[in-house]
This record gives sequence, structure tokens and C-alpha cells, in this order.
Amino acid sequence: MTTNNLLYSENPDITVVIPCLNEEDTLGACLSKLEIVAKNENFTLEVIVADNGSQDKSIGIASQFNARVVHVSRKGYGAALMGGIEQAKAPFVLMADADDSYDFLEVPKFFQKTKEGFDLVQGCRLPRGGGKIIKGAMPWSHRHIGNPLFTFLVRSWFNSPINDVYCGMRAFKKSFYDSLKMRCTGMEFATEMIIKAANSGAKTVEVPITLHKDGRIQHPPHLRTIRDGWKTLQFFLICAPSKLFLLPGLIMCSIGILGGVLGYLGSSLGPVTFGAHTMLGSSLFVISGYQAVLMHLLSLDLSQKLGMRSLEDNTFLQKLTTSQGARICLLLLLSGVFLWGKVFLSWQSTDFGPLDYAMTMKIVIPGATLISLSLEMMIFTFFRSWIKVEINN
Repeated sequence: MTTNNLLYSENPDITVVIPCLNEEDTLGACLSKLEIVAKNENFTLEVIVADNGSQDKSIGIASQFNARVVHVSRKGYGAALMGGIEQAKAPFVLMADADDSYDFLEVPKFFQKTKEGFDLVQGCRLPRGGGKIIKGAMPWSHRHIGNPLFTFLVRSWFNSPINDVYCGMRAFKKSFYDSLKMRCTGMEFATEMIIKAANSGAKTVEVPITLHKDGRIQHPPHLRTIRDGWKTLQFFLICAPSKLFLLPGLIMCSIGILGGVLGYLGSSLGPVTFGAHTMLGSSLFVISGYQAVLMHLLSLDLSQKLGMRSLEDNTFLQKLTTSQGARICLLLLLSGVFLWGKVFLSWQSTDFGPLDYAMTMKIVIPGATLISLSLEMMIFTFFRSWIKVEINN
């Protein structure tokens, strides 16, 4: 049991935040290493244990080391970190897990980089970034599939220089963190920070570290591969909606329009003849593609609401106003009704007798498509206007 105040200072140089949920197996080892750092280095520490509802001896262990215990009622890895970081007194913050897989003796190299002016100092456990993984410290699927996949996406989609996106040991300026307006309460917190840092043009650097085996005995890791991996992928797609909605939507619309034109003209391609049935299938492609493009615009607005994009980053389509959307909706609706009216007049001219099926469907299908698009635009316009009000407020 310690009796000193090495892990607490009224005016600390750096705050170390450790999320905690039943970590009695390893929390003491982490805090002991931080005491060594505090004794040997020329800077003062504040250690915050952000407790997320521990039922074991974790709080008592933290108190023995004179670490501040911040109770965070909202559940989740990200929620615990946000609660702890909010209480930090120092201008620089370092976060790391309580499972003893990260070596807290490596804290000084992070602090040195923050003093050099970097906004975000990210740890890298992977060899390609100079890091090292002790045998058995990381599951094969995480090391060779999950982490490389998400790292590739964050580098290619968001131009981030990070080689290990899921590394939980990182340091940053408190003022920079406050500007990010973090929202994710789960494991996506780690990737949210990386994406927002990249989008904001933050000065980022990586520090190679060594990953050790999880020292916990009482319970398995909190990370769930499938559950948290799926949540992270969803988060990536929300932040990069063009990859999920815009490109597929434009491709589907193009295929639909081409098929519709070929069907209307009755064109042939070898033994294949296009007709009314082709137009029917093409209509489905146009409607689905159009809906995907609208979802792309809604996702862009949602990304702004989540702080992933600047309000100044609006695309040409995003500048579409509610009144402009209403006019487009009306134009589509009137065009569809006009085509249906044309068919009705033709039917009336035959005293409501039989019509040529192929020729009639070549007009009915485009009319139905236009009316459907107008209804989609109407729903989109109203829903988007609500999101815009939320963003501006």
C-alpha cells in the first residue's frame, strides 16, 4: 500500500486516464508503473481511474495509490474515457487500458512528443509502425484481419497517417480533444478520435510501443470481436457515405437509365431484345439508385451533426434547399402525372377498350417511376430540413 501522492497533483503536467470495469487483477500493476514514472521523470502526474461500475476491489486499489476515482454511470469504453478526460486538470492527457497490456513505463515518450507540439500522439503496436507484439498478446484475427482492415480504411478514406488505428494508448492536448466534441460511447471511441483528428488537419505522430499479454484472470477482455468490429465498420461508413451510398447509387441510376432507353427504343443486342419488361426492371434500378443518392446526402448531414465534417464542406448537392427540393418534387410529380394522363386520354379515345400493351407500358412505367421519385424527394426534403435545424442549433 502506497502512502505518497506521486499519482496526484493540483497542477499536473499530464493527466493519465484509465477506464476501469472490474480490473482488480491488473490495476495495481498499472498504477505501480506510473509511480515509477513519477519518481524518475521530471514532470508531475495526475492519474484518473474512470470507473464504469466496478463491483470488485478496483476502487479500493485506486484509492490506495491516491489516484482520483471518477465514477461514470453511463456504460461503455468511450463513455468512461469521456467522463475521465472531462475531469482532467493537465494540459496534456494520456489514455490507456487497465489490463496491463500497455506498458505505462512508456508514458515519457508520449509526453515528450506532446511537448514538441503534436496534437495527437498515437501508440503503434504493429511492426509496420515500429511496434512489437509479445506472442499471444493479440488474437490472430485482430492482428491480421480486423486492425489492418480498419487501418487501411482510415488511411485511404480519411488520409490519416496512423498505422494502428485501434491502439488504445495515446496522448493528446486537452484543448485539441475538447475541439473534437467526441460522441461515441463504445469501442468506436478510438476510431472516432482518429477520423476527427484527420479531418481537422491535426498534427499527428506515432510512437512505437510494445503490447503485452492481457494480465486479467477474473474475466475475459471487454472487446467483442464481431460486435465491436461491426459497430466500427458502421461508423466508418457513416463517416464516408460516398463509399456506401453515392457511388453504388450513381451506378444503379446509370444502369437503370440505360436499360430504360434501350427498352423504350426496342433495341436488340444479339439475340436479346429489350422492351417493356426491361423498362420495368430498369425502373427498379433508377428508384433504388436515386434513394441511395438521397441517403448519401442525409449521411453527409449526419456526419456534420456528429462533428465528422465541417459545415463549410458542403457539396453542390448538399446546398440543396428545402424550397428547391420541393420544386424538384413538384416537377417530378407533374411529369409523372402528365405521362399517366396521356395514357388515360389514349384509353378514353378507345372508349376504354383494350390498349397496345407494349406501347402503353412504355409510358406507364416512366410515369410511375417519376411519381415514385417525387414521393422519395418529398420525404427526403422534410426529413433533411429537420436534420438541418438540429445541426444549426
